[in-house]
Amino acid sequence: MLMVTSADGTDVRVVEEGRGPAVLVLHAGLDDGTQWGKVAGLLAPRFRVVRVRRRQYRPDLAGPATMAQEAADAVAVAAALGGPVLLVGHSSGAVAALESLLLAPDAFAGAVLYEPPVALGPSLGGAASQAAEAAVAAGRPGRAMRIFFRDVVGLSPAVSWLASVAVACHRPTRLRAPRQIDDLLAIDALGDRRAAYAAIRTPVVLLGGDRSPAHLGTRLDALREVIPGARRVTLHGQGHGAHLRAPREVAQVIEAHARDVLGGG
Repeated sequence: MLMVTSADGTDVRVVEEGRGPAVLVLHAGLDDGTQWGKVAGLLAPRFRVVRVRRRQYRPDLAGPATMAQEAADAVAVAAALGGPVLLVGHSSGAVAALESLLLAPDAFAGAVLYEPPVALGPSLGGAASQAAEAAVAAGRPGRAMRIFFRDVVGLSPAVSWLASVAVACHRPTRLRAPRQIDDLLAIDALGDRRAAYAAIRTPVVLLGGDRSPAHLGTRLDALREVIPGARRVTLHGQGHGAHLRAPREVAQVIEAHARDVLGGG
């Protein structure tokens, strides 16, 4: 097991498998990296895949965490790997990945960013973030998740209700619900970072699905406009959960970019 200490002295927990050029994965919200297990398994025969358990979702750490802290964790892991690293981020984990590329440009040979919900204005959630935060404070995480799914993710009211019920029925995910709202607030705290992201020179693939909420595609387009050389890749027939529903397609995108920037695999 890779032993890593972040800049603030916090231990960074990871799951690693495989051998070869390094691929570092930052998972999305409501997860601990487990959902990327299928993709990691497909990559492991050719790559050393390291999945960070983001501190925002670690029950052993007092929250909330900032994006700066999570970026520092990713940079610490990249340093411990001791060589060129391909960074993969999904959803809020992809926002942390963007911040990592700014924090240590030389630590990463490339990046695959799967639908990062970057703010295109003062905040991502606006009033919805405040309402969700108030619901958590009132001991109503189910209501907080309905607000999140409906007003931030962009699902219909009916689907948002079903999604919140699914979260409530799965204990590990239910326990992460307040951290998901913390994650939203961490993105809100960044605000619109497009001007900063224009300084990124790392080769970036912007990955999305044509069945994802439309606003995620808009955010990818906005990033492509400001990150020099960023390349858009669309998974047809897939949405925000392609790492679960089409892991081989996601792994193929990652492997192709890894071959380009790492020269191996």
